Amino acid sequence: MLAKIFSAAFLGLDAQLIEVETEAIIGLRQFNIVGLPDQAIDESKERVSLAIKNSGFIAPQKRFKVLVNLAPADLKKEGSLYDLPIALGFLAASRQIRFNPQNRIFIGELGLDGKLKPIRGALAVSMLAKEKEILELILPKENAFEASLTQGPKVIGACSLKEVTDYLLGKIKIEPFLFRTETLFDQIQYPVDFSWIRGQHSAKRALEIAAAGGHHLLMQGPPGAGKSLLAKALPSILPPLSLEEALEVSKIYSICGLLPKERPIINFPPFRSPHHTTSEVALIGGGNPPRPGEITLAHRGVLFLDEFPEFHRDLLESLRQPIEEGKITVLRAKQKLTFPSHFTLVCASNPCPCGYYQHPERECRCLPSQIQKYQRKLSGPLMDRIDLLVEVPQLKFEKLEQKEGESSEQIRERVKKARIFQKQRFKDESKLTNAEMEIPQIKKYCQIDFPSRNLLKKAVDSGKLSARGYHRVLKVARTIADLEESEKILFDHLSEALSYRVK
Repeated sequence: MLAKIFSAAFLGLDAQLIEVETEAIIGLRQFNIVGLPDQAIDESKERVSLAIKNSGFIAPQKRFKVLVNLAPADLKKEGSLYDLPIALGFLAASRQIRFNPQNRIFIGELGLDGKLKPIRGALAVSMLAKEKEILELILPKENAFEASLTQGPKVIGACSLKEVTDYLLGKIKIEPFLFRTETLFDQIQYPVDFSWIRGQHSAKRALEIAAAGGHHLLMQGPPGAGKSLLAKALPSILPPLSLEEALEVSKIYSICGLLPKERPIINFPPFRSPHHTTSEVALIGGGNPPRPGEITLAHRGVLFLDEFPEFHRDLLESLRQPIEEGKITVLRAKQKLTFPSHFTLVCASNPCPCGYYQHPERECRCLPSQIQKYQRKLSGPLMDRIDLLVEVPQLKFEKLEQKEGESSEQIRERVKKARIFQKQRFKDESKLTNAEMEIPQIKKYCQIDFPSRNLLKKAVDSGKLSARGYHRVLKVARTIADLEESEKILFDHLSEALSYRVK
């Protein structure tokens, strides 16, 4: 008897519907799986057989010739999520159970004792079920929370193969898992607060502007000045993700198997800080099959590159496209995948290898050739894409002994207000922040007065500001005006934006 059950496969960050066709014939003892399975799927024959036997059913090797086809056959399948549909397909094909597989998707890994183990990508499968209007998703109980985030199909979380078969046969009832949206907005505990940081007022101001408009930032200063601490404090002033953004980010982490088990949802802007020895594939994405890199894991959050010039130059240059376009395209011989990468880039750099070039009190030990080689790693095209350049000087003792400044919560309230202005501004456009504006939006929303125009004209005509820099200064000025709750960009707003760009 032929049985057909639906499951899913992953193509980049999206799930695709897979039909698991199973034929079981009494006769020769064989168990074959076709349809471009990887080794994990091919090995599932042994797991599934023992799981079926230990769940109280007749195992495939007992008396059956079994053939499983994963359709479409030209799409590469990988992972252990097909254990459950293969087991149910065999039980249905061998007429050991009878149930209606229509409007249901099954995913899950089986242990040898028949227990269901969690898999990655449950949220993407739930989104697929919602898109295809499939009514029910049956999966391991540990994945029920994340699958319910879409509020689409009925999510049934089970602990074992036996429990799934009893549910399908109507012997037991399993209540569907319901997600409560209020849990999305629970209080977030941030590891670093802005009140910890003494002095560095210009750097704090630049970080506030970067948070409000999603702008890229480079901090330069000697070792121990506080660049890394400032960068780690940035997530604490970013507003929490909306439900739509949280689903978008959680889907990425679900596909990569990085969702926290205790609370499988990302409701705050992610913070990623790869080491400077990171490979290009790990940062940008790729591999076989292609996987998202750090820039995609930082989507809607912060990508912090400490010791910026220490990264390999080719790796730094590969950041240019995602910084400009907010996405990265990975090309392979048989497929083309696009990963989102709308992140805020925060970089920290020393002025030279020893860190004390032009320091007022400490002598630099670097040779001129070493300084040139170090600074040459940051190319003009890459630096032109960074909106805010700020110096982080070494603090005196009096600054370190100052009282605490503004807390992250106080700054976050100003950032939230600025983001609300941007949300209203871009309500009819597919933009979230000022940094995402393109030339038509810049012309529409970044009008400036005559004195501001003259100031920009001097900067451009003197060669200190490129055409790209001109547009980026206007976007930063728009953000500063939003922080000041001003409908128009004033001269002070533009001059401050220009001060972060032209030194």
